[in-house]
Amino acid sequence: MPLYEFEGKHPTIDPTAWIADSADIIGDVRIGPQSYVGWNAVLRGDHGSILIEAGSAVEEGVIVHISPGFVSRIGPKVTIGHGAMLHNATVEAFAVIGIRATVSNFATVGEWSIIGEMGLVCEGQIIPPAVIAIGQPVKIIGQIQPRHKDRWLVAKKRYQELTQRNKKSLKRIHLDETG
Repeated sequence: MPLYEFEGKHPTIDPTAWIADSADIIGDVRIGPQSYVGWNAVLRGDHGSILIEAGSAVEEGVIVHISPGFVSRIGPKVTIGHGAMLHNATVEAFAVIGIRATVSNFATVGEWSIIGEMGLVCEGQIIPPAVIAIGQPVKIIGQIQPRHKDRWLVAKKRYQELTQRNKKSLKRIHLDETG
């Protein structure tokens, strides 16, 4: 995986985290234990800081960036779906950001909240805890139910286990090795 120092700031990655070879980790990016960073993700901590807390999954193609002096924090056990984009965002514990969703400047997504696929959390918007929000811009359509938590706890555990499985079993192959 490409790791880049920028103006003396460099990534810090917990040894139990797993990061795909094609992910770019730039500058002040801190990745916590058992976190997963997927293929072609870009975490660009050149202007400010990015904090990925324990057990979070940053799936394939995600982009996270920040403005000067800001900290973009992804809390513990968060799932950031494939192709999502976060800029100056705060995402609290257990939240889910859907596939291709955007969380824009200085917006906050509350604990256990779900942002639906392609959702747009606008600049400065605050999504309260334990709600489901969809649309462009997102609007709250319901409350999180126990079945949502149960489903997402299983998915989050699967990604935490995948960090270890990838470290043990993922092996780059060449065409001549596949038969």
